[in-house]
Amino acid sequence: MIPYRPERLDELEQHDRADVFYEEMNRRRSVRFFSDDPVPRHLVEQAILTASTAPSGAHRQPWTFVLVGDPEIKRRIREAAEEEERINYEGGRLPEHWREALEPLGTDWRKPFLETVPWIVVLFEQRYGLNEDGEKLHHFYVKESCGIAAGLFVAALHHMGLATLTHTPSPMKFLTNLLGRPENERPFCMFPIGYPADDCVVPDLRRKSLDEIMVEVGESR
Repeated sequence: MIPYRPERLDELEQHDRADVFYEEMNRRRSVRFFSDDPVPRHLVEQAILTASTAPSGAHRQPWTFVLVGDPEIKRRIREAAEEEERINYEGGRLPEHWREALEPLGTDWRKPFLETVPWIVVLFEQRYGLNEDGEKLHHFYVKESCGIAAGLFVAALHHMGLATLTHTPSPMKFLTNLLGRPENERPFCMFPIGYPADDCVVPDLRRKSLDEIMVEVGESR
């Protein structure tokens, strides 16, 4: 164990920081219309490092972030993702109530942004690890750990002025094969990364209020 002594802010600064951070994150939107303007690799790497600060079960850090900038690989990802999504939307794999929920968002099986963006990052969850002797190392709370890391990743990109989308074409096994990942890894989420296009539009959505998402029980101190 080592000492942990973070700076303790006064209440006014705490409120200021809380308000500023909330307003910044409340401006975040999932983007499907991207510019092809280049994004420095260093920015994406820093976002991955930020994601890696997430807590994880027994500190096993059960994640692998695969960075893709190669145009040919991006093309193959798009083709494979669109094939799966075409089956979902038009082949009946998505149930009717799911398609109805997606309709206001204007999504379909076409994913041209996967070739437009300068970068794609695929987050893989490590179902188990391997020690130096190649023996299996048990991982704990893998999905929870990767979910928290994904949230930090999205927040970091937005904080830099970049845009992304949590894209999960289902099933995603094609990413394991296409990106040459080992048997212990499974795709968790795919993130196209770039700047929004000049003509980018997003759905006019309302986020739930605090009263709709928080319930207090017992008495406050």
